[in-house]
Amino acid sequence: MDVLEISKKILHEGPVCDHCMGRQFAKLSTGLSNRERGQAVKLALALAKALEGLEYSTFLVGTKVSGLLSENEEILWAEAGTAYAEQLKTELNREVGKRIAERVNKEVDFENPDIVITLDLATNKFELQVRSVYIYGRYLKKVRGIPQTRWPCRKCRGKGCEKCGFTGKQYPESVDELIKGPVVEAFEAVDTAFHGSGREDIDALMLGSGRPFVVEAKSPVKRSADLEALAAKINENAAGKVEVRDLRFVEKGMIETLKSSKADKTYKLKVTFKEPVSEEKLKSCLESLNGTEIAQQTPKRVVHRRADLIRKRYVHSITLNELTDDGYAYITVNCEGGLYVKELISGDEGRTNPSLTGLLGIPALVEDLDVVNVEI
Repeated sequence: MDVLEISKKILHEGPVCDHCMGRQFAKLSTGLSNRERGQAVKLALALAKALEGLEYSTFLVGTKVSGLLSENEEILWAEAGTAYAEQLKTELNREVGKRIAERVNKEVDFENPDIVITLDLATNKFELQVRSVYIYGRYLKKVRGIPQTRWPCRKCRGKGCEKCGFTGKQYPESVDELIKGPVVEAFEAVDTAFHGSGREDIDALMLGSGRPFVVEAKSPVKRSADLEALAAKINENAAGKVEVRDLRFVEKGMIETLKSSKADKTYKLKVTFKEPVSEEKLKSCLESLNGTEIAQQTPKRVVHRRADLIRKRYVHSITLNELTDDGYAYITVNCEGGLYVKELISGDEGRTNPSLTGLLGIPALVEDLDVVNVEI
């Protein structure tokens, strides 16, 4: 029976101080007081217990050496003039890592470990950092009025007030939150973070093939799950508001790929006009926007939270699907990612140029907007 098994049985009998724990193993080592020996045994036991419930394949050990030990080591090197010394923490990392590997039968990974164990020699404590699990997929948003991510109340900034019903939220739910619950449950995670390839407006639908996203499960106890079952659970819980598909495990680097990609997008718009407009004139103005570079100053509706810059984006194609008798135009736009499509129609009081409003000479507004494709 090894030291940890014996120490477990001892603690099972009731609380034991460090001195008394150390005395139970006094004949196994010299140079330590019973108190120090007891602290070491309890630390090793706590570490083994912390790792016991986690699902992982690889780990890495790091140590925080006290200032006194580091200083003494540097003084020794300076006095002896040695150029061949190994740092104390390097040896500790290696030797502790060997012992943990033997006990838990897991591999050390220096590049991308599932768990990083940091030992603090000054406090005789340790810290576990569990690498997040990353899941890629696409989501459809089937109702309007839901933001992509959690949105703190503007008035109380998430603290809770009368205006938000003490929820701390500007909107009661989001795509992020509708996905979060089943992910937290599946991986026994502390929380999630949502990373999307751009975002649609709150009042827009996300249809077609869906928008690419990565959901990050933070500090997960489990690292594996049936992703088909997870998608089914999310879709059931989201009750027709949000649907996810094509879930798969990815590495963290996929987040940067999503954020940096300039994905082309296709939109379907329902447009209204302040005055009647003929089909011929509307088609002619839309033709003028085909293949055109658009200069957009940050729209007034978002300038409070984004830099006030002029951005240039291309309209690849814009076509009229239907002009109804009651004056509604149904238009499809395929454009470069980052183009503000509502302002392409309205002109945003001259901040977007050219625009449909500017070409028509008649104010035009997007009444409904649906994203039907995100190419990535």
